[in-house]
Amino acid sequence: MSLLAELDRHVQNAVSFYWKTRSSQVDRQKAKKTLDQGLRSAVTGGKQMDGFIALLTKLITEAGIPENCIHHERALQLPGYFRPTKEWDLLVIKDEQLVVAIECKSQVGPSFGNNFNNRTEEAMGSALDLWTAFREGKFNTTIKPWLGYTFLLESCPRSESPVKVDEPHFEVFPEFKNASYAKRYELFCRRLVLERHYTSAAFMLSKSGAIKGKYFEPAADLKYAQFARSLVGHVAAVTGKITRL
Repeated sequence: MSLLAELDRHVQNAVSFYWKTRSSQVDRQKAKKTLDQGLRSAVTGGKQMDGFIALLTKLITEAGIPENCIHHERALQLPGYFRPTKEWDLLVIKDEQLVVAIECKSQVGPSFGNNFNNRTEEAMGSALDLWTAFREGKFNTTIKPWLGYTFLLESCPRSESPVKVDEPHFEVFPEFKNASYAKRYELFCRRLVLERHYTSAAFMLSKSGAIKGKYFEPAADLKYAQFARSLVGHVAAVTGKITRL
């Protein structure tokens, strides 16, 4: 049975891995008495999103790309136009052409405000840098790369409560008024795709410590299944492999 046919179970496993990894990183640092300020200890350890990286790798190989063409631990740098290089979370390079570039990001509280700005600026800048370098002929001659963006947000009162915005000079767009950080991320992911900065995006929420992998998706157009099918369809088109979506 294909991964797509049982995708929800695999996503649950990735979410479970995320929370278990965060917990173990904090525990290890506490044992070493090197706990970072606040909750940063669970971020500086990295690796939380490796369950999603492993799932994406399996989806890509199932669609016909050899695993030696997939990079997710090292050799992740791509040349940029505005800076020398940018490191992505997963790359597919086949026949000396960039086929896929994916970012897998997450956020937990309590500092949703500052981190929201950092995440959005990072994602927009990465896409602009890549597409401009692509326009200048830095990557490919025959394939338009597939860019993907996935985001997992902690579901909690602080991320899902209305947030005021300052409007000292001009009014913000009405959809941002009293929008929670969860809603802001949903709008952001949707607009990354609408404005063609990324080919597809997925947005998920999960409560802290959900070791059974429970998650939910507030937006039908940002479901992980849709993201996965778009990715597999692109890879299958490149490889010429017929894949049941």
